[in-house]
Amino acid sequence: QLQASGGGLVQPGGSLRLSCLVSGGTFRGYAMGWFRQAPGKEREFVAAMSGSGGSFKYSDSVKGRFTFSRDNAKNTVYLQMNNLTPEDTAVYYCGASRAVYSALHLDNMYYYWGQGTQVTVSS
Repeated sequence: QLQASGGGLVQPGGSLRLSCLVSGGTFRGYAMGWFRQAPGKEREFVAAMSGSGGSFKYSDSVKGRFTFSRDNAKNTVYLQMNNLTPEDTAVYYCGASRAVYSALHLDNMYYYWGQGTQVTVSS
């Protein structure tokens, strides 16, 4: 089970850190990803971490602003989001996948999903 948290209301230029807790097991060996869905839009890829934890990929829209990390001891992955803009407003979802690294941007490759956490960037 995945539990996403950390969303909220933030001003443009601000920061948030999203968390995704893996309960009832471990994400060892699973690739993890973050996706987001804005109102009226399809869910889109944000960032992913390979199953080994050694490789990361980001969408062009967040590269350089968002950072994916994990804490094995806490069974938690994080998405640090800096320099947020109104275009980042969306519900953010974490997912777990067994897919190869090259396919981690595809949401249909994820087996498990968290419930989503709302991020609103507005002044």
